[in-house]
Amino acid sequence: MSKLYIVPTPIGNLKDITFRAIDILKEVDIILCEDTRVSSKLLKHYNISTPLKSYHQHNEHKIIDKIIQQLLEKELSYALISDAGTPGISDPGYLLIRECIKNEIDIENLPGATAFVPALINSGFSSDKFIFEGFLPHKKGRKKRLENLAKQDRTIILYESPYRIIKLLKEINEYFNNPKVSISREITKLYEETIRGNPLEIIKKLEAKKIKGEFVVLIEIL
Repeated sequence: MSKLYIVPTPIGNLKDITFRAIDILKEVDIILCEDTRVSSKLLKHYNISTPLKSYHQHNEHKIIDKIIQQLLEKELSYALISDAGTPGISDPGYLLIRECIKNEIDIENLPGATAFVPALINSGFSSDKFIFEGFLPHKKGRKKRLENLAKQDRTIILYESPYRIIKLLKEINEYFNNPKVSISREITKLYEETIRGNPLEIIKKLEAKKIKGEFVVLIEIL
Protein backbone atom coordinates (compact mmCIF):
# COMPACT_ATOMS: atom_id res chain seq x y z
CA MET A 1 0.00 0.00 0.00
CA SER A 2 1.42 3.39 -1.00
CA LYS A 3 2.08 6.02 1.63
CA LEU A 4 3.13 9.65 1.89
CA TYR A 5 5.24 10.73 4.86
CA ILE A 6 5.40 14.41 5.84
CA VAL A 7 8.85 14.84 7.37
CA PRO A 8 10.04 18.06 9.06
CA THR A 9 13.70 18.93 8.62
CA PRO A 10 15.97 21.19 10.72
CA ILE A 11 15.49 24.94 10.38
CA GLY A 12 19.19 25.52 11.02
CA ASN A 13 20.99 23.19 13.38
CA LEU A 14 21.27 19.79 11.69
CA LYS A 15 20.91 18.05 15.06
CA ASP A 16 17.27 19.16 15.26
CA ILE A 17 15.90 16.11 13.49
CA THR A 18 14.29 13.05 15.05
CA PHE A 19 15.63 9.50 14.89
CA ARG A 20 12.31 8.50 13.35
CA ALA A 21 12.64 11.10 10.60
CA ILE A 22 16.09 9.78 9.68
CA ASP A 23 14.81 6.20 9.59
CA ILE A 24 11.91 7.12 7.31
CA LEU A 25 14.09 9.14 4.94
CA LYS A 26 16.34 6.08 4.62
CA GLU A 27 13.46 3.67 4.06
CA VAL A 28 11.19 5.46 1.56
CA ASP A 29 11.48 5.00 -2.20
CA ILE A 30 11.63 8.70 -3.10
CA ILE A 31 12.09 11.98 -1.24
CA LEU A 32 10.26 15.01 -2.63
CA CYS A 33 12.14 18.20 -1.80
CA GLU A 34 12.17 21.90 -2.69
CA ASP A 35 15.83 22.19 -3.71
CA THR A 36 17.90 19.06 -4.25
CA ARG A 37 21.10 21.02 -3.57
CA VAL A 38 19.89 22.05 -0.12
CA SER A 39 18.41 18.68 0.82
CA SER A 40 21.42 16.71 -0.42
CA LYS A 41 23.53 18.34 2.30
CA LEU A 42 21.18 17.03 4.99
CA LEU A 43 21.05 13.58 3.43
CA LYS A 44 24.82 13.41 3.11
CA HIS A 45 25.23 14.39 6.77
CA TYR A 46 23.10 11.42 7.84
CA ASN A 47 24.33 8.98 5.17
CA ILE A 48 20.94 8.82 3.45
CA SER A 49 21.09 7.64 -0.16
CA THR A 50 17.38 7.79 -1.07
CA PRO A 51 16.75 9.45 -4.48
CA LEU A 52 15.62 13.08 -4.44
CA LYS A 53 12.98 14.59 -6.70
CA SER A 54 12.20 18.31 -6.98
CA TYR A 55 8.81 19.38 -5.68
CA HIS A 56 8.40 23.13 -5.16
CA GLN A 57 5.93 25.96 -5.63
CA HIS A 58 6.90 26.48 -9.28
CA ASN A 59 6.31 22.90 -10.43
CA GLU A 60 3.86 21.33 -7.96
CA HIS A 61 0.82 22.04 -10.15
CA LYS A 62 2.56 20.39 -13.13
CA ILE A 63 3.78 17.20 -11.44
CA ILE A 64 1.21 16.53 -8.74
CA ASP A 65 -1.02 14.41 -11.00
CA LYS A 66 1.93 12.22 -11.98
CA ILE A 67 2.90 11.70 -8.34
CA ILE A 68 -0.64 10.72 -7.41
CA GLN A 69 -0.83 8.35 -10.38
CA GLN A 70 2.41 6.65 -9.34
CA LEU A 71 1.19 6.26 -5.77
CA LEU A 72 -2.08 4.76 -6.99
CA GLU A 73 -0.57 2.38 -9.54
CA LYS A 74 2.48 1.19 -7.61
CA GLU A 75 3.19 0.30 -4.03
CA LEU A 76 5.50 3.21 -3.23
CA SER A 77 6.49 5.25 -0.22
CA TYR A 78 7.24 8.94 -0.66
CA ALA A 79 8.59 11.41 1.88
CA LEU A 80 7.87 15.11 1.49
CA ILE A 81 10.38 17.54 2.97
CA SER A 82 11.04 21.26 2.59
CA ASP A 83 14.34 23.13 2.64
CA ALA A 84 13.78 23.79 6.34
CA GLY A 85 10.99 23.12 8.80
CA THR A 86 7.63 21.45 8.37
CA PRO A 87 6.17 21.05 4.85
CA GLY A 88 2.89 22.91 4.42
CA ILE A 89 3.82 25.75 6.79
CA SER A 90 4.60 28.57 4.33
CA ASP A 91 6.14 25.85 2.14
CA PRO A 92 4.74 23.48 -0.51
CA GLY A 93 2.75 20.53 0.79
CA TYR A 94 -0.90 21.47 1.09
CA LEU A 95 -1.86 20.56 -2.49
CA LEU A 96 -0.20 17.14 -2.40
CA ILE A 97 -1.68 16.28 0.98
CA ARG A 98 -5.13 17.31 -0.21
CA GLU A 99 -4.85 15.16 -3.33
CA CYS A 100 -3.64 12.16 -1.32
CA ILE A 101 -6.64 12.49 0.98
CA LYS A 102 -8.96 12.79 -2.00
CA ASN A 103 -7.48 9.60 -3.51
CA GLU A 104 -7.44 7.74 -0.16
CA ILE A 105 -3.65 7.47 -0.13
CA ASP A 106 -2.34 6.93 3.40
CA ILE A 107 -0.53 9.89 5.01
CA GLU A 108 1.71 9.92 8.06
CA ASN A 109 2.77 13.27 9.47
CA LEU A 110 5.81 13.46 11.75
CA PRO A 111 6.20 16.19 14.39
CA GLY A 112 9.26 18.36 14.17
CA ALA A 113 10.93 21.71 13.62
CA THR A 114 9.05 24.85 12.63
CA ALA A 115 10.33 28.39 13.11
CA PHE A 116 7.33 30.17 14.60
CA VAL A 117 6.92 27.98 17.70
CA PRO A 118 10.30 28.76 19.36
CA ALA A 119 9.93 32.41 18.29
CA LEU A 120 6.50 32.60 19.94
CA ILE A 121 7.68 31.06 23.20
CA ASN A 122 10.83 33.19 23.23
CA SER A 123 8.87 36.42 22.71
CA GLY A 124 7.29 36.28 26.14
CA PHE A 125 3.93 37.16 24.56
CA SER A 126 0.70 35.35 25.31
CA SER A 127 0.68 31.97 23.58
CA ASP A 128 -2.76 30.71 24.61
CA LYS A 129 -4.34 32.45 21.61
CA PHE A 130 -2.46 33.39 18.47
CA ILE A 131 -2.89 33.86 14.72
CA PHE A 132 -0.29 32.54 12.27
CA GLU A 133 -0.40 34.58 9.05
CA GLY A 134 2.91 33.62 7.45
CA PHE A 135 4.01 35.99 4.68
CA LEU A 136 1.75 38.94 3.92
CA PRO A 137 0.94 39.80 0.28
CA HIS A 138 3.61 42.07 -1.18
CA LYS A 139 1.12 44.51 -2.73
CA LYS A 140 -2.50 43.60 -3.46
CA GLY A 141 -4.48 43.04 -0.28
CA ARG A 142 -1.62 43.90 2.07
CA LYS A 143 -3.19 47.08 3.52
CA LYS A 144 -6.53 45.37 4.15
CA ARG A 145 -4.83 42.37 5.78
CA LEU A 146 -2.91 44.65 8.15
CA GLU A 147 -6.07 46.58 9.03
CA ASN A 148 -7.89 43.34 9.85
CA LEU A 149 -5.00 42.03 11.93
CA ALA A 150 -4.92 45.26 13.93
CA LYS A 151 -8.45 44.46 15.15
CA GLN A 152 -7.44 41.12 16.66
CA ASP A 153 -7.13 40.43 20.38
CA ARG A 154 -4.40 37.76 20.22
CA THR A 155 -0.73 37.44 19.39
CA ILE A 156 -0.04 37.70 15.65
CA ILE A 157 2.75 35.76 13.94
CA LEU A 158 4.21 36.78 10.57
CA TYR A 159 7.16 35.75 8.42
CA GLU A 160 9.23 38.35 6.60
CA SER A 161 12.37 38.51 4.48
CA PRO A 162 15.40 40.67 5.40
CA TYR A 163 14.62 42.87 2.39
CA ARG A 164 11.17 43.90 3.64
CA ILE A 165 11.49 43.73 7.43
CA ILE A 166 11.95 47.51 7.84
CA LYS A 167 8.90 48.17 5.68
CA LEU A 168 6.82 45.73 7.73
CA LEU A 169 7.86 47.29 11.03
CA LYS A 170 6.90 50.74 9.74
CA GLU A 171 3.50 49.36 8.72
CA ILE A 172 3.00 47.77 12.13
CA ASN A 173 3.77 51.12 13.73
CA GLU A 174 1.22 52.76 11.44
CA TYR A 175 -1.69 50.31 11.67
CA PHE A 176 -1.41 48.98 15.22
CA ASN A 177 -2.11 50.87 18.43
CA ASN A 178 1.00 50.91 20.63
CA PRO A 179 2.06 47.33 19.80
CA LYS A 180 4.81 45.32 21.41
CA VAL A 181 6.90 43.48 18.84
CA SER A 182 9.40 40.64 19.01
CA ILE A 183 11.43 39.58 15.98
CA SER A 184 13.58 36.46 15.79
CA ARG A 185 16.04 35.41 13.09
CA GLU A 186 18.57 32.64 12.49
CA ILE A 187 16.71 30.39 14.95
CA THR A 188 18.88 27.43 16.10
CA LYS A 189 21.87 28.83 14.17
CA LEU A 190 25.12 30.39 15.38
CA TYR A 191 23.89 34.00 15.12
CA GLU A 192 20.39 33.44 16.51
CA GLU A 193 18.90 36.71 17.70
CA THR A 194 15.66 38.03 19.20
CA ILE A 195 14.93 41.75 19.43
CA ARG A 196 11.98 43.04 21.47
CA GLY A 197 10.46 46.49 21.76
CA ASN A 198 8.17 48.83 19.85
CA PRO A 199 8.50 48.95 16.04
CA LEU A 200 10.56 52.15 15.94
CA GLU A 201 13.01 50.88 18.58
CA ILE A 202 13.54 47.69 16.60
CA ILE A 203 14.00 49.58 13.32
CA LYS A 204 16.73 51.68 14.95
CA LYS A 205 18.56 48.54 16.10
CA LEU A 206 18.25 46.87 12.69
CA GLU A 207 19.46 49.91 10.77
CA ALA A 208 22.67 49.85 12.80
CA LYS A 209 23.64 46.43 11.46
CA LYS A 210 23.63 44.33 8.31
CA ILE A 211 20.25 42.64 8.08
CA LYS A 212 20.44 38.91 7.37
CA GLY A 213 18.17 35.89 7.75
CA GLU A 214 14.44 35.33 7.47
CA PHE A 215 12.44 36.84 10.34
CA VAL A 216 9.61 35.61 12.51
CA VAL A 217 7.67 38.71 13.60
CA LEU A 218 5.36 38.60 16.60
CA ILE A 219 2.93 41.37 17.52
CA GLU A 220 1.31 41.54 20.94
CA ILE A 221 -1.99 43.43 20.95
CA LEU A 222 -2.38 45.43 24.15
